[in-house]
Amino acid sequence: MLERPVLPLWAAVAAAAAGGFALDAAFPSLGWWPLAFVAVTLSLLSLIGRSLWGAVLVGAAFGAAFLFPHLSWASQFLGDTPGAWVPWVALASVETLVMAALTPLIVLAYRWLPRWRDTRPVRLVALPALVAGTWLARELVMGSWPYGGFPWGRLGLSQSESPIAPVASWVGVSGLGFLMVALCAAMIEAVRWSRREPLRDTSGRARWRARWVPVFPVSVLAVVLLAVPQFPTADAGTMRVGVAQGNGPAAYVDQREPDEILDSQLDASAPLEDEQTDLVLWPEGGVDSDPANDVTTSRILDEAAARYGSPILLNAASEDGGLRYNTSFLWTRDGAVATHAKRHPVPFGEYVPDRWLYGAIVPDLVNLLQREYTPGDDAPVVDTGDVRIGLAICFDVAFDDVIREGVLDGGQVLMFQTNNADFRGTDENLQQLAIARMRAIETGRTVINLSTTGTSQALAPDGTTLDALPIDGAGLMVVDAELRDGVTAGILLGPSLQALMLWGSLAALAVLGVAGTRRRT
Repeated sequence: MLERPVLPLWAAVAAAAAGGFALDAAFPSLGWWPLAFVAVTLSLLSLIGRSLWGAVLVGAAFGAAFLFPHLSWASQFLGDTPGAWVPWVALASVETLVMAALTPLIVLAYRWLPRWRDTRPVRLVALPALVAGTWLARELVMGSWPYGGFPWGRLGLSQSESPIAPVASWVGVSGLGFLMVALCAAMIEAVRWSRREPLRDTSGRARWRARWVPVFPVSVLAVVLLAVPQFPTADAGTMRVGVAQGNGPAAYVDQREPDEILDSQLDASAPLEDEQTDLVLWPEGGVDSDPANDVTTSRILDEAAARYGSPILLNAASEDGGLRYNTSFLWTRDGAVATHAKRHPVPFGEYVPDRWLYGAIVPDLVNLLQREYTPGDDAPVVDTGDVRIGLAICFDVAFDDVIREGVLDGGQVLMFQTNNADFRGTDENLQQLAIARMRAIETGRTVINLSTTGTSQALAPDGTTLDALPIDGAGLMVVDAELRDGVTAGILLGPSLQALMLWGSLAALAVLGVAGTRRRT
């Protein structure tokens, strides 16, 4: 027999939609992070006792209400081109469908675990853990499939400015999301169990147990989230970085003269000729010609590095062996001494997967996108000789594997180069900045997040802002970036915890499903 739903279907759809809007509001630009807990609670209440098709409907309502406003910036990618809304609708629709298809996992957790054992420990401890695991299993699948996935709106990333963010340094971003869902699920079960076993006029001990035992798991989770300090890392000195935001015409559809973006970066960096720095940092796409194959550009960069008296960490599209890469270069007065190519080019932004298929469906839009970047396979780290720098190029910042590899390869500071010019006037740059802030906390590293057009910030290892450049303006900041050694537990254990959440939840559901079938037989 199915458990009776907490809400009728019409109310469940409305609650799920309200939860989706609340989750979007938990992210920038509003950034009302407590609403993430409201969102999860509404979503879970709407799923208890649902049929599988009802779960798909409710999951679609939650996903659409969250993803369509959250990803509305995608409609700006092609500028004023007719049909520019298509990338936004396509992306949000696909993500909504994947979320809806995976939402029955949560319903099965609510259905099968109490059917196996309907006891107080199962309801108050095991059930919230399994519900959190299935929620995160859904999130992890969405972050890795299709076409490499889209891990942009993960629950834990909503907490970059909340007091619980340091927990990510122990369990990673996914682990933080797991604990958030477990807390919400435990609160729901505490209320449901208390209503199921109302207080009676019995012994004082029995009354105390009935009143306080249900809230004990909730209290433990709340204390863990609020009281755990950031995982410590070791001071390793400082490096002085000149950070230049050129605000050049760097959008894909911008009209520009040859080397206009490069000139804007040189203009913004000019004061560094009178500064003593260890490194000059430029954003993604800060050079609009291939410095590895263009002699004139190479000479200009050699001379610039000589004037600054320090290498330039720059980025440009570059060809190698007939393939095009989104490449960061560590450039000295003697040319490039190290490179790193973007690991996760953006599907339908930096390349078109299955171009033959989508070109047949929407040829006018697909043919507008001529870029075909190849994923890189080199380590996301460069060495200046004195300092090892972990890198992430734009979209790569959302992927745990890139950040983890950079830290494990000795990155003492993290530098994220991005180009937000395609999304001027939207929340995209602030959402990306929130991810960068969470990466600083998770890794215990200083992060410099530099955009062509802003918002650019230097973030301390605890996520606080050291310096900033506003959006839509050229500017320069000189940052004494604190270097750190040591690896946080969140970085070291993150992949294992993710695997446990994904495969452990699916395995638990499989065992419960088999046990239920045998019992009915």
